Amino acid sequence: MTGVTQMTARRLSLSPLLSRMRDRSSGLAAGLLGGALAAGLGLGSFAVLVMVLWISSPYPDSGPDGALHVAAALWLLAHGAELVRVDTLSGVPAPVGVTPLLLLALPVWLVRRAARDAVDGGGGDDEGAALGSARTAWAGVVLGYLAVGTGVACYAATGGALRPSWAWTAVCVPAVAVLAAGAGVWSAHGCPRGPVDSALLVLPRGVRRLLLEPDGRERLAVAGRAAGAGAAVLFGGGAALVAVSSVWHLGAAREAFLQLTEGWSGRFAVLLLCVALVPNAAVWGAAYALGPGYVLGAGHVVAPLSSDPAPLLPQFPLLAAVPEAGGGTPWNWAVGVVPVIAGVTVGVFVARGAGAGGAWSRGRTAGCVVLAGVLCGLLMGGLAGLAGGPLGVSALARFGPVWWQVGGAVLLWTVGVGVPVALVVRGWRRWGAARVGKEGAVGSAGSAGSAAAGSVVGAGLYDFSPVERGGAGAHGGAVTYDDPVGTVAPGSAVPPVPPVPPAPTGQVEPTGQAVPPVPGVAPAPVELVDPFGPPDTDAMDPRDPLHPRDPLHPRDSMHPRDLFDPLDPRGPVGYVEPVWHGDVAREARWAVLREAGEDEGVDGSEGSQGGGVGR
Repeated sequence: MTGVTQMTARRLSLSPLLSRMRDRSSGLAAGLLGGALAAGLGLGSFAVLVMVLWISSPYPDSGPDGALHVAAALWLLAHGAELVRVDTLSGVPAPVGVTPLLLLALPVWLVRRAARDAVDGGGGDDEGAALGSARTAWAGVVLGYLAVGTGVACYAATGGALRPSWAWTAVCVPAVAVLAAGAGVWSAHGCPRGPVDSALLVLPRGVRRLLLEPDGRERLAVAGRAAGAGAAVLFGGGAALVAVSSVWHLGAAREAFLQLTEGWSGRFAVLLLCVALVPNAAVWGAAYALGPGYVLGAGHVVAPLSSDPAPLLPQFPLLAAVPEAGGGTPWNWAVGVVPVIAGVTVGVFVARGAGAGGAWSRGRTAGCVVLAGVLCGLLMGGLAGLAGGPLGVSALARFGPVWWQVGGAVLLWTVGVGVPVALVVRGWRRWGAARVGKEGAVGSAGSAGSAAAGSVVGAGLYDFSPVERGGAGAHGGAVTYDDPVGTVAPGSAVPPVPPVPPAPTGQVEPTGQAVPPVPGVAPAPVELVDPFGPPDTDAMDPRDPLHPRDPLHPRDSMHPRDLFDPLDPRGPVGYVEPVWHGDVAREARWAVLREAGEDEGVDGSEGSQGGGVGR
């Protein structure tokens, strides 16, 4: 029984291991297939293009085998591998090391896409399984791609006019596969920070501690964005310079394009080659704007300050845009605006990423600009190294910009221009944030003052509470009022005003004193008169809700509380007596009554000796 239990436990423990092995084997197979498919698609694209040009060419130099060898050689050249031309006029093999950067984008995109698809289909629920699936997919894609690449290199070395250089092929093709597949796996997992931190372990301890701390990670992210923006400005500025120079030398470029070949298929091939070399020309233009320039053969430098006479260059449209030899002119010096704009861009990006209101110190901001300059210099230096290379021997052994000169110039321009700009923008943003905060404080104080003033004005207009002794009435007159109840606290219910004593029965003098009644004359009774009068029921519409015959809407007396909405959550605290019972209102009514009595006495309707107050 114990043996059965041990066997059952062993089966239960081996089952997840076998399933994991099956998952890894399936992931490895999918990665191998994806890598081989990516290499085949890239090679097939070059083969189709070369075969179309070979078929349409009126003067094919060789058969389809030669065209396929050219396609294989171009596929290797797209990875950065150097080729060797064996059919030269002198019989000496000539290297061809200028990699069209636009062709490099195709294999990089294919490998990255294959690795991403392999990871997405690998599964894995927990973190360990996902990490194992990612490594398996990456290894499968790289091995599958390199398997096809090895066969292509062997095929290209067996014949054709262009042979691969084994040293460059052994370095460049695996590097492209490893880096592109790693980027695909990293992006498939959401770009985690773990691989980046692991890659930074090769740096010195002080630099690693500076970059891996929490603030250092934020600084690295800001510097990376600023470096990318600066590199984009340099690349775009270089492309603009090439376009302007090509238009300036349009006649020479057109002549070179027409003399290079006669058939339309050949001219189409030259046009495609020019398009593939446009990114290279943009990097060359950026190197020219930065100051170091580029090399057109050994000892021939083309720079904005001075240009050496170039050797006999091949007839090519892009080479016709090279500036003339001689000392620099103001037009040549004007290209310095490109690195200035790049430095300003780096400074602005760093200042914008420095936190709201300039939270970073001056030293930290300047250090971030220096870090961005280093990253931008490395990026542009790498592009300069890929954009150049040899095109032959002797005079054409060095062709293009020198990578370390370009990287150093980028660092100097970005730091020299970016640091002052970043500090100025930081100060401006800090001043703006302080100004906004001050305006907000003033605005809040003004709002509070306005609210207080509004409450005072509202109290003057609508406050029905009793007026203190000797105070001012609602209409501005002095009022003397004895408050029998006391001062009412704000927000509490206002007590009712005591009843008003009956009016005197004698004639009222203008002084406000009651006149004693005349002996022998009975006072006339005071009749209460409805100011609105009785409702005219004959003229009213029976459908009117105020009609007295309407049983659903009887005309009842309205209570002051009926003025409040019963559904209003802000219900009244207490009943507030209207200003009708105030002293000023009472005096106004007495004045009206006195004027009415005087008018009736003059008209003689009641007689001057009538002692009562009119109706």
